[in-house]
Amino acid sequence: MQLLNFAIIKLTICIVVGIIIGYLISLPLDLSFYITLFLFALLFIAFIIAKKQFIKTIWFGLLTFALMVSIGVLTTNLHNERNFSNHYSHQILEEKDSLKTISFRIREVLKPGNYYDKYIIDILKVDDTSVNGKSLLNVEKDSLQLPFKVDNIFITKTDFKNLIHPLNPNQFDYKNYLDKKYIYNQLFIKNQSLLQVSSDTHTLFGVANILRAHINSKLKRYNFKPDKLAIINALFLGQRQDISEEVYSSYTNAGAIHILAVSGLHVGIILIILNFVFKPIERLKNGYFLKTILLVSMLWSFAVIAGLSASVTRAVTMFSIVAIAMNLKRPTNVYNTLAISILVILLFKPLFIFDVGFQLSYLAVFAIVIIDPLLYKLWKPKNKIIDIYWHTLTITIAAQFGIIPISLYYFHQFPGLFFISNLVIIPLLGIILGFGIIVILLAVLNLLPQFLADIFGYIIGWMNSVVGWLSGHETFLFKDISFGILYVIVSYILIISLVKLFIKRNYKNLKMVLIAILIFQASVIFIEYQLPENKFIIFHKSRYSIIGNVNNGTIKVAHDLDSLTQSKNKIIKDYAVGNHLDIVENKTIQPIYLLNNTSVLVIDSLCIYNLKSFQPDYVYLRQSPKLNLNRLIDSIKPKHIIADGSNYKSYIEHWENICKKRKLPFHQTSKNGAFIISY
Repeated sequence: MQLLNFAIIKLTICIVVGIIIGYLISLPLDLSFYITLFLFALLFIAFIIAKKQFIKTIWFGLLTFALMVSIGVLTTNLHNERNFSNHYSHQILEEKDSLKTISFRIREVLKPGNYYDKYIIDILKVDDTSVNGKSLLNVEKDSLQLPFKVDNIFITKTDFKNLIHPLNPNQFDYKNYLDKKYIYNQLFIKNQSLLQVSSDTHTLFGVANILRAHINSKLKRYNFKPDKLAIINALFLGQRQDISEEVYSSYTNAGAIHILAVSGLHVGIILIILNFVFKPIERLKNGYFLKTILLVSMLWSFAVIAGLSASVTRAVTMFSIVAIAMNLKRPTNVYNTLAISILVILLFKPLFIFDVGFQLSYLAVFAIVIIDPLLYKLWKPKNKIIDIYWHTLTITIAAQFGIIPISLYYFHQFPGLFFISNLVIIPLLGIILGFGIIVILLAVLNLLPQFLADIFGYIIGWMNSVVGWLSGHETFLFKDISFGILYVIVSYILIISLVKLFIKRNYKNLKMVLIAILIFQASVIFIEYQLPENKFIIFHKSRYSIIGNVNNGTIKVAHDLDSLTQSKNKIIKDYAVGNHLDIVENKTIQPIYLLNNTSVLVIDSLCIYNLKSFQPDYVYLRQSPKLNLNRLIDSIKPKHIIADGSNYKSYIEHWENICKKRKLPFHQTSKNGAFIISY
């Protein structure tokens, strides 16, 4: 591939490989350090030998790539705070499940859940020992208590809880998500058990939070509606916590969610505006140097205020490199710029490589850079307005080629009207951002006229209305698309081969396309062959029972969910999508299931099980039946007892103790997750 002709891209790929290896394989920090040091020494010796002989050898290149992979592994280990003795996890391992006096600082405010306000915190002390490390904090909701602020320091006495994997197959793994943010434990506390010891600002995140709060306090004076103010916060301050579920879903379904994430588009527009504002500085002595310093400083100040998310960090890093090259009058290669920005980001935040926004951002940019020129040259409109919309369309289509496979893998849906939402909104986004910056500056200086605020609020409201209208056309929103990692890989192989054929139409490239199509067809057949067969699944759902019976590419569902809970329930849908299954509803839970040579007796709150001639393999307890479990075991002699999430906790604990005494296997879905019987 032509891209691989750039050395920096090869080195960046090696760093990425090293980070993935470092994450998947737990190497001791000192071992990875010594390996890196050894490879560096070998590379230096190879360099001296090659320099004396004036010849290029393959060993120098191989050692360089090996060293970069090793640096990727070392970087991953260095950023994992658990590799250092002062991480709080070493302190809590000494005394498991014991109450500890914990001092912590609020680092980030998260979107609240149904029952808890959520925060990411920095652990400062455990008992009298100074420690470091991040944790998840869950504070029981209290209508009389204001949310905590970034940099608030508290002391509490509690114990650390482990994060748990999802209890049902194919559900979103929040534990794995937090692992990649170096968060391994959580705290559950009530407001009454917290003692605040400081409200001073200690960190850059705290300063940024104060600035955001100050800007919001100024904007609230102009009576922006909550949804409009939430969009302003997302567009200009990088904060999406206050966006309602309805508005967020509208942008997602309309294929315009990227507009709410501060990314390259936003930062690029801001750079153009700042470059224009600071242009007079070029006339001064060393003006270009001073202008570059100001541009980069302003961009990173914006990144800090926006919360240093993966998308804004990537965009600001890339455009900082562009700003430096632009003002030093050096020609830039966009591929090198992208690779350098990836390299720099990953050296400071290695696990960003697993961040969905980071992946989507770079795949979209690479696709735009490669594919957009090919599409744009198909037609050259003479009318400037038509040309703007044509170029917007080609950029949008090019970006979709880059992100569709991975987007389907993560989100399992495709907005068919994405091009309309982008054609309507993106051409106006520059105006919205430019106008918005003026509005925010005037509001902070108390100089904003009400009519300007009203106009800006109207524009934001109009944008929300357009997106809402587009998302309402559900016919064009393709949901629940089964798309695994194999499909992602073969899809990119097919897209790359098609792009190569489009660039140069010859037999070699045509052959690559045909081979890619064959590989795609083979993957479809392979997936069909791998479909789960003959599985009986008891899912976990608090207060309810859900059963799935998989057979012949379908999952037959039985449950006792009410209509409201059923509409919000994603357990079955996630499993069906993850395993390429069709869903067949059958709402009645049967008292007995005969699964070839395996039998399951279901006992609910009616507690009917008087079956003298029937000895089931499994007994499934649901809806808290009042039974004598010892008598049941003696009478029907089951091989396994299962209790789902619909039972009272006290009942489950009692049944578990009985099964332990009688050495009978007992499975509770609230602790062990869904129970699967293959038959």
